[in-house]
Amino acid sequence: MPARGTLAVDGEDSLAPRTRFSKRLVPVALLMAASVMLGGCASAIRNGPINIAMAADAPDETGAAPDAPFGNFEDTVVGLSFSGGGSRAAAFAYGVLREMGRTQISSAGRRSPLIDQVDLVSSVSGGSVTAAYFALKGNAILGDFENKFLHQDVEASLRTSVSLANIIRLSDGGVNDSTGLQSWLDENLFRNATYKDVFKRGRPALWINASDIYNRTPFVFNQTTFASLCSDISNFPLSEAVAASAAVPLVFAPVVMTNYADRCKYETPGWARRALANANSPAVLRANAETIQRYRENKDFKFVKLLDGGLTDNLGLTGILIERLGASAPYEPMSEREAVKMRRLLFVVVDAGRPPGGDWAKSVQTSAGDLIQAVADTAVDANVRNTYDTFAAQLRNWNKELIEWRCKLPPDRVQALLGDGSAWNCKDLSFHVVKVTFDQMPDPTVRAKLEAMPTRFKLEKENVDLLLDSAGAILRRNSSFQRFLASSD
Repeated sequence: MPARGTLAVDGEDSLAPRTRFSKRLVPVALLMAASVMLGGCASAIRNGPINIAMAADAPDETGAAPDAPFGNFEDTVVGLSFSGGGSRAAAFAYGVLREMGRTQISSAGRRSPLIDQVDLVSSVSGGSVTAAYFALKGNAILGDFENKFLHQDVEASLRTSVSLANIIRLSDGGVNDSTGLQSWLDENLFRNATYKDVFKRGRPALWINASDIYNRTPFVFNQTTFASLCSDISNFPLSEAVAASAAVPLVFAPVVMTNYADRCKYETPGWARRALANANSPAVLRANAETIQRYRENKDFKFVKLLDGGLTDNLGLTGILIERLGASAPYEPMSEREAVKMRRLLFVVVDAGRPPGGDWAKSVQTSAGDLIQAVADTAVDANVRNTYDTFAAQLRNWNKELIEWRCKLPPDRVQALLGDGSAWNCKDLSFHVVKVTFDQMPDPTVRAKLEAMPTRFKLEKENVDLLLDSAGAILRRNSSFQRFLASSD
């Protein structure tokens, strides 16, 4: 068991994820030059904005939707983030959920599966399929997700061939539009579910991450973000949010959102006001504050266009970083009561990344396909390393700040917050960060198989089984995870 008030972190040197979708789709991207000549053709892309404006009498706040990343009023707080990487990432994330479903812990005086304790799931690209279905179904995901998604050939519903029609679509922004992935997800998985269906469950909070390609910042699908656009997330389809998160440039057309900023009153969040007023604010905080400012103040900013979340944050951690970097009190983004009742926090980062590959370094010659892939991978990998290191450091600091704050609270205030007269130790608080990655698999043969799997929306059954079993085995043997389990006994 770790010392009280400590943060257990592992996996800092894990290999970064990839944004590869399918090698057979690369030739489509290489036809971009030809597509310019066809720019005058009528648009064949269906990606018109479908988000709706907030009702005129709706409150200009976010309290109607459970956006707070934590908040179960129990002593154990659990968060998850799922990386991008097509069906490979979806399967690896599901393998972690399956293991959590098999793991019993004690919390608030009762035993329950760890999967039922999850407060927040944040996701990117392929990982967003698993995250959204989990947020919609809870532990019922363990009954049908394999058959409904992991064993399906989603690519059969997508345009992947090199053809004149696809060149024309490419000239309009991307080969696949809402008639592809979104339609497949609705028909086979989400059944037209919206965020309202997720909000009805209450837990976990769902933060799907895409990239705002104009502002070059993450776009988190939650009501806090939608409020800045004067839009209502409750009726927004889960399939559209997942598709935006997975929209690899050129392979998919951007998902488009309408900015209704001129239709409602809006109060800029305190963290954004403070970031804009302070030239020394953390760069990630200031960039996202400036994005909100552009949404609100630029009358020509009529649409927000979204692509793959991996372009800006392939681990889905930026939203949580902003919550902490922008906090005005040590306990935020929790309430005082939650911060007092909490004894341990577990955050599992599931990274379905793989090392550099291909023939890039084997020859003097460089193919255009390899060059495009290498440029994309370099940007994503550098971002992943910086984001995870910053995230781990922020949780380490938060752990210390919370203990200092708790130990300064007057006894009568503590009892009022606890509400049950129970004994309490202000230092009895430990944070555990667990990173689940392919490179933690001890068997080099298995590890090589995992790393070689393509990031497509199609997997062979034997690869699905290997991903699920490996994710569970890696989580079980993780030392930080074991220390967390010991702390719950």
